[in-house]
Amino acid sequence: MKKEYKQFNKPQDEFESKLLDLTRVTRVTAGGKQLRFRAIIVVGDRKGKIGLGVSKGLDVSQAIEKATRTAKKNLMDVPVNKEGTIDHEVEAKFGPSVILLKPQKSGRGLVAGGTVRTLCQLAGIQNISSKILSRTSNKLNNAKATIKAFELLAKQI
Repeated sequence: MKKEYKQFNKPQDEFESKLLDLTRVTRVTAGGKQLRFRAIIVVGDRKGKIGLGVSKGLDVSQAIEKATRTAKKNLMDVPVNKEGTIDHEVEAKFGPSVILLKPQKSGRGLVAGGTVRTLCQLAGIQNISSKILSRTSNKLNNAKATIKAFELLAKQI
């Protein structure tokens, strides 16, 4: 007699994740150098939800998995209007990083570079203009400044 097992389909993850940065980090101790990997992951559903996760691990896959879990815990809502843009201009600062986000007309597209572009894509913003006003190219600080700008937008609505 053959046993039948029900197959449970795992629900498809509605979030898309992108790796922003992966760096090797060393800590020097009395016993020698300790090598770890730091992953910065952005998670979004392209419908107004976005999260940022940063984590370290002994190998690359462990760091990425931990950062993804952290990003899913830190989800926030981004106010995106019907035209696929933000309601008003906003400027945010995190550490040395300063980010300026401006709304654009429908059809203009995503005029942003680097980390800001990735965050806006995963948040579902199609028409926006952005500028990194600071000289820093640190991806983590730029990402956190963009998240702070999104939080300012959410607060003012």
